[in-house]
Amino acid sequence: MSKNNDHKSIEKITTTLGKETSFNGVLRFKESLKIDGTFEGEIESPGFLYIENGATVKANIKVGSVVVGGVVRGNIEASERLEMLTTGKVFGNIRTAKLNIADGVVFEGKCEMIKNPEKLDIFSAPVAGIKKATQSI
Repeated sequence: MSKNNDHKSIEKITTTLGKETSFNGVLRFKESLKIDGTFEGEIESPGFLYIENGATVKANIKVGSVVVGGVVRGNIEASERLEMLTTGKVFGNIRTAKLNIADGVVFEGKCEMIKNPEKLDIFSAPVAGIKKATQSI
């Protein structure tokens, strides 16, 4: 069972929006951000986003990886990883390469797993395509 303080990426947080902070708009950052307060708008980053228990985010999120311990209302796309902690609530669609959902999470939406275009998926490719791809091996 995941707890909010157990996540190893929390140590590399470079910026925090505190509990008393309320922010509206477009938020872009490079490395990492922790939200403890309230945010509404849009979030874009190649980095790491941590939404703390008690935080409320109403936004479409597009980041490298994200941990959700608070409430998110909006779609989330995490190109690397998405983790929902036991206190997390997500109301929106999610897209990610890796997904970790703890017991007790509230999730209402659709989930799509991002596939790596470099990998060969033998279970979904037609036989002719597999033969062609393996001839060069």
